[in-house]
Amino acid sequence: MEIERCSCTVVHEDVVEKVKNLMPQEERLYDVAELFKVLGDTTRIKIICALFESEMCVCDIAALLNMSQSAVSHQLRVLKAARLVKFRKEGKVVYYSLDDEHVKMIFDLGLSHVSEE
Repeated sequence: MEIERCSCTVVHEDVVEKVKNLMPQEERLYDVAELFKVLGDTTRIKIICALFESEMCVCDIAALLNMSQSAVSHQLRVLKAARLVKFRKEGKVVYYSLDDEHVKMIFDLGLSHVSEE
């Protein structure tokens, strides 16, 4: 697939300067890239989808996704480190849920985008 490009070498300095001043800090852009890396895994996306519907324990998620509990726990650690899921303990059971409404919004926007024709 060929990409369209300019057939000249004119740089629009005013536009470049304006956009440069509006760009978020480098560290913030790095954090966004890291977030998308975490979301770039099908298993983690499935876990997030499941947690839209209900908070669930590791055993439930493992049964739903036909995975081992240790594999699910590993993915939940990654999601927790990215602040996409949170947990609460009830006796011996640890329940996971989405960290906040932003997680659902990000996912819904992504799903809407890939569903466009």
